[in-house]
Amino acid sequence: MRIMGLDYGSKTVGVALSDELLMTAQPKETIWRDREGKIRKTLVRIEELILEYDVRLIVLGLPLNMDDSVGERAEAALAFKDRLERRTSVPVVMSDERLTTVEADEMLARMEIPPQHRKQYLDQIAASVILQEYMENHRKELVQIGGKEENN
Repeated sequence: MRIMGLDYGSKTVGVALSDELLMTAQPKETIWRDREGKIRKTLVRIEELILEYDVRLIVLGLPLNMDDSVGERAEAALAFKDRLERRTSVPVVMSDERLTTVEADEMLARMEIPPQHRKQYLDQIAASVILQEYMENHRKELVQIGGKEENN
């Protein structure tokens, strides 16, 4: 069993996956589309990954405004959540993603990835940050979901 992290954007969805022990998040891929409304192929690819990796939970980034208000991007993410749950039957939880793209960009800069090449990795790195933060903040619930004993 794994957990999937998603960073939903207007033309991309960054994808990350947990390891089977639900300890770490790894960037997987970036799903690209021509327009924001063209989402069918994106959903198909997410379904393929869910089946391939036995995903039981999806953590979707919620891009709240800095004042905690729900803006246009957050509304789009919430609508995407509804479509994901209807299409996949996998539970989707929202997780605050403020500044994750900034953090991902800083990580890529530290790895000396030139700015012109960062976009191909940025969203999947942001998805891994979203997923890793969620796993760290919800460790006890994840132990129950995974059916594993805590080793503390």
